[in-house]
Amino acid sequence: DISSAFSSIAHISRDVQHGWLLRNLHANGASMFFICIYLHIGRGLYYGSYAFKETWNVGVIL
Repeated sequence: DISSAFSSIAHISRDVQHGWLLRNLHANGASMFFICIYLHIGRGLYYGSYAFKETWNVGVIL
């Protein structure tokens, strides 16, 4: 239910001590994670790492 999700966020932001800080850290951390993922993919495309069999094997194992 979407309304319970929004009320949960409102509760954390208003009623939990430093909830606003947790919300901001989580949002900024998630954005940084996706920026790092895009940079990692872009680096692989730029250097042509997709052509190496060992690179694929390590990625699949991870």
